[in-house]
Amino acid sequence: MLELLAKNWAWVLVRGIFTIVFGALAVFWPGITLLALVILFGAYALVDGVTAIVMGFRRHTGRGFLIFMGVLGVIAGLIALVWPGISALALLYVIAFWAIVTGIGSLVNGFGLTGDAGGRWLFILSGLAGIVLGILLLAKPGEGAIALVVTIGFFAIVWGLLTVITSVRLRRLSKEI
Repeated sequence: MLELLAKNWAWVLVRGIFTIVFGALAVFWPGITLLALVILFGAYALVDGVTAIVMGFRRHTGRGFLIFMGVLGVIAGLIALVWPGISALALLYVIAFWAIVTGIGSLVNGFGLTGDAGGRWLFILSGLAGIVLGILLLAKPGEGAIALVVTIGFFAIVWGLLTVITSVRLRRLSKEI
């Protein structure tokens, strides 16, 4: 696998550059990036839903479930494409409730741990952070959505830089191979 990556180091470089560009767009134009992500999700859900419906009509077992899931996908896709603002808000609420639920789970695990005081407090602190994040997102959803996009943007920039550095190392390795 390493040899394959080394031979294709330029594609790793291209991937890193595109990741940095995506991250920069998310940081400098978070509103447009959020809208683009919702539209991409809508298109994906629509195509996925139609595909599931077609597969449902071609199968004998599980037909009803596939058709049902396909119809839900088509509806979700259409909603995202017709009302992208509502879709972005719905996604934010899903993330907020997920953060709260996983935060509560971490708290429960942290208080349930015995024998590892350091790990216990890490669970408790991460649980509190998740709960606070969820509450903040619910309290200020507009700002929360933009903050999430900007955070994803910074993460993408760091990921892209690491990918570019990896491509340089792979290029050196390809000369040695």
